[in-house]
Amino acid sequence: MGRLLVSVTGPNEALEAAKGGADIADVEIVTSALGRPYPLNIQTVRSRLDRNGFKKIPISTNIGEEQDIRSTACQAALGVALAGADYIKCGLARLNLNAAVYLGRNLVRTVHNWYPKKKVYPAVFPEKEFTVYFDPLTDGPKLVKAIKCDGLLIDTYHKNIGKGLLDYYSLKELKKFVVSLHKINKEAWLAGSITEEQLPELWKTGVDVICVRGAACEKTEGEERTGKVTSKKVKNLLNQK
Repeated sequence: MGRLLVSVTGPNEALEAAKGGADIADVEIVTSALGRPYPLNIQTVRSRLDRNGFKKIPISTNIGEEQDIRSTACQAALGVALAGADYIKCGLARLNLNAAVYLGRNLVRTVHNWYPKKKVYPAVFPEKEFTVYFDPLTDGPKLVKAIKCDGLLIDTYHKNIGKGLLDYYSLKELKKFVVSLHKINKEAWLAGSITEEQLPELWKTGVDVICVRGAACEKTEGEERTGKVTSKKVKNLLNQK
């Protein structure tokens, strides 16, 4: 059965997500695609969940969409692992396959040297400005196999243009992507303005983790993803499994 990841901005939303039944609490800042959070926020989310009986819910977070300096990226990945993240998402936008493999190996090696049980997931993007360097559907499985990470996340980079994951890929293409990762015993994660209505068909692809933010938020006057995560919304999403 696939797992539902809910992105949260802090401990209050994390607790709402947990009460709603979320499988993973993802700590982020919602101003960008992945949204690098402060380490202290990650630690606070972990503490709040632990104090309220949710010690078994893993935390995920990220080191941003693009990595300008290799050593800094490794420091960031180790830093969020230290802060309490169980799953570390590493954006590799604008890198071709060879560059992604080189950086990815360093990221995985760094995290696993200190935290062998923590998991690393490269994040890649479907917009044309990135696929000219790296095609998630074809290059993604090659990357995962080469760097020996735990899986791959496909997410949309631009959150404010009215396009989501299914505007870039068909369900058939996504299922093929999932199968290609499962063949090498790795996980497939999907994200990108995924709506509640899209969940039933996406679960049928066999995806391991679906990541949401806006779909778990109560609507506000601004963008949906800037609203507040509520347990009620999360429960509704889980009913789509």
